[in-house]
Amino acid sequence: MSGTVVVLAGGPDLPAGVLLPAGAFVIGADSGVEFGVAVDLAVGDFDSISAERLASLARVERHPTAKDASDLELALAAALRRKPERILVIGSAGGRLDHLLGSLLLLAADAYGGVDVDAQLGAAAVHVVRRERVLSGEPGEVISLFAVNGPASGVVTEGLVYPLRGETLEPGSSRGLSNVLAAPEALIRLEHGVLLAVRPSGSVTAEN
Repeated sequence: MSGTVVVLAGGPDLPAGVLLPAGAFVIGADSGVEFGVAVDLAVGDFDSISAERLASLARVERHPTAKDASDLELALAAALRRKPERILVIGSAGGRLDHLLGSLLLLAADAYGGVDVDAQLGAAAVHVVRRERVLSGEPGEVISLFAVNGPASGVVTEGLVYPLRGETLEPGSSRGLSNVLAAPEALIRLEHGVLLAVRPSGSVTAEN
């Protein structure tokens, strides 16, 4: 089992302030190889990069353009094969809205239920919360909680200005929108379901 696998989900620019965890295995998902970061494995159909760039990559897992999964999903599958404790996805929050929405829902898929999943998408940090997680940030920072894949029940928070005490968050509800960190760390716990914790101006770290 390895510690952290980093998946570079799209370029061309690395989000500001992101530091890759030391010793992490790095996977470039198609145009993610354009970040200028050395990758241990490149995955995708590579329709977004030049033939010269493709030829420069040491280890490639190439897929056909006509496929049933996105390049990010294929890269996440490759990450899972390394049996990591954590997957950190780094990419842009711009581009097509359907791609962004698909990526967010993908992070919360059941396939990654045994791994801590975080993402830095542009200026925003995203954390998948199953059962319990402690997240680090700056007091006063906005954090929103969204239930995905069904209701999230028994939600309890500590370290937020507006605490939740055993409540249920429903998909499609704004009940968890625009909470605020009251302390440098926040505990989020739930009995059933999956939450996406989104910090619009947050940065992921080696720990959170």
